[in-house]
Amino acid sequence: MFGLEALDLARMQFAFTVSFHIIFPAITIGLASYLAVLEGLWLKTREEVYRDLYHFWSKIFAVNFGMGVVSGLVMAYQFGTNWSAFSDFAGAVTGPLLTYEVLTAFFLEAGFLGVMLFGWNRVGPGLHFFSTVMVAIGTIISTFWILASNSWMQTPQGFEIIDGRVVPVDWFAVVFNPSFPYRLVHMATAAFLATAFFVGASAAWHLLRGRDNPGIRKMLSMAMWMALLVAPVQAFIGDLHGLNTLKHQPAKIAAMEGHWDNSSGEATPLILFGWPDMEREETRFKVEVPYLGSLILTHSLDKQVPALKEFPKEDRPNSTVVFWSFRIMAGLGMLMILTGVWSLWLRWRGGLFHSRPFLYLCLWMGPSGLIAILAGWFTTEMGRQPWVVYGLMRTADAVSNHSVTQMSLTLVSFVVVYFVLFGAGLGYMMRLVRKGPVTNEGKEQGIGGPGQHRTPARPLSATEEGMDDDENAVTEPRN
Repeated sequence: MFGLEALDLARMQFAFTVSFHIIFPAITIGLASYLAVLEGLWLKTREEVYRDLYHFWSKIFAVNFGMGVVSGLVMAYQFGTNWSAFSDFAGAVTGPLLTYEVLTAFFLEAGFLGVMLFGWNRVGPGLHFFSTVMVAIGTIISTFWILASNSWMQTPQGFEIIDGRVVPVDWFAVVFNPSFPYRLVHMATAAFLATAFFVGASAAWHLLRGRDNPGIRKMLSMAMWMALLVAPVQAFIGDLHGLNTLKHQPAKIAAMEGHWDNSSGEATPLILFGWPDMEREETRFKVEVPYLGSLILTHSLDKQVPALKEFPKEDRPNSTVVFWSFRIMAGLGMLMILTGVWSLWLRWRGGLFHSRPFLYLCLWMGPSGLIAILAGWFTTEMGRQPWVVYGLMRTADAVSNHSVTQMSLTLVSFVVVYFVLFGAGLGYMMRLVRKGPVTNEGKEQGIGGPGQHRTPARPLSATEEGMDDDENAVTEPRN
């Protein structure tokens, strides 16, 4: 297929499925915590706007959660079908870690998800809020185990190799490997930011269409507070993560920076833009700032950053891809910080909900968190190459013995099925977003908080009659 080998196709297939999958857990992590905050605020203040927003976003959460579970199953099977040599080599570590995720996070989520989605009128307020919190905690626990497994592949420790297989000897060291704390916090924070900008873009879309009501205003306000406070923190976490990577995976940092040579003896510049050429072993058309690379990565003006030429060619990541994926992630992070600062200025001036240029920025920033997550994962995973377990097993040695024809057919099948199935799911989810929160519904339907009589919440049947008419309606603000 296009001159590609079975290994290339296996990598493409895994990259495609994981890129599709990671979108859903990221939104699930953020929305679960957002729902817990909304219900907590509703119970504390009894302000209807929080209850209205909870009902609205719980429907979107249900659809997203379902797609995340389905796409995640495919990932687990691929370890056995396409990467059987890796499973044989490292299964004693990765297998139990993924099992712990199922036994703790998945069972916890499954146990309380039904109460959270369908128990609003059937259980008391305390139990319902507890269920929402448990689902939110379950998403964090799931992130914990998935990142523990993946981080061990980046910075393995706590094991011995016996008869050509990894055998864990210290589970604490396996789980809390050197890169794990940084990557866990970095990923969880990224999920919160991605959700915040998704929520903010939804609010901006409605405001730009003239739908100005307390629920939509609250959505935008909460999202922008999140951007203002958390985006700078994420930049700081990213800096710590970079320093950790410099220590344990210096070739990845060299590829991210497009830095080839230290023969000059001078401090390392920061290359802002350029085109790393793997054949010519140089970064062409580069625009650089002297000393800044050393300042950022070593916190000094004289130390040098490891260069790609210090590593054998067969051990170098593809700098062309990693260089640009990292800059996409970092650039979007800077835009997030800028958006948060602009929102603070507009809030102070009283124009947060009326500035059309700002609302358009929020709208276009809607997918920025998810794009940044994808770019970050490409940086992390391609920067680890050519290793599947860093320093222990090469990716070329981990693949199953499949033919090019087999891999081509399965890859094409995955692309077709994913775009049809998950495209429909995403389309449905966007219809829910376009409908928007219904405010003041408590007074209209005579419903109260959890445990009181009401029409049952139905997250998967939210696009009822009147959807098309509602999309063109203008909701007057409630005084």
